[in-house]
Amino acid sequence: MYRGFSTYNRLRKFRVNDFELVKQDLWNHFRIRKGEKLFNPEFGTIIWSLLFEPFTTELHELIVDDVKRIVKYDPRVSVDNVIINEQSYGLSIEMELTYLPENQVESISLAFDRNNLTIGQGKF
Repeated sequence: MYRGFSTYNRLRKFRVNDFELVKQDLWNHFRIRKGEKLFNPEFGTIIWSLLFEPFTTELHELIVDDVKRIVKYDPRVSVDNVIINEQSYGLSIEMELTYLPENQVESISLAFDRNNLTIGQGKF
């Protein structure tokens, strides 16, 4: 069992466990631009830098590889499927994740909005 704390979107309950903690950690990883974290320039995602680029096949492959790299960073989870959709002001990414200790499968989605530079939680 994994245990942690989160103040994001919590009214009174600050403890998070297991898959909820893993999803929160992944969400935090996707919020950081690659190169922003001190002493760890490989941490974070390249997606924020690519939102204004034309959505080509090469860009699609770059983003899928980046999503897989980020999920692989966490040994508690693996990614089974990644779907990227271009939105009017950004990208939506749907991932099918397997929580490894229990082989629990769940789909989550992220919304990257280029106007606000925020990340939507989707099913988090």
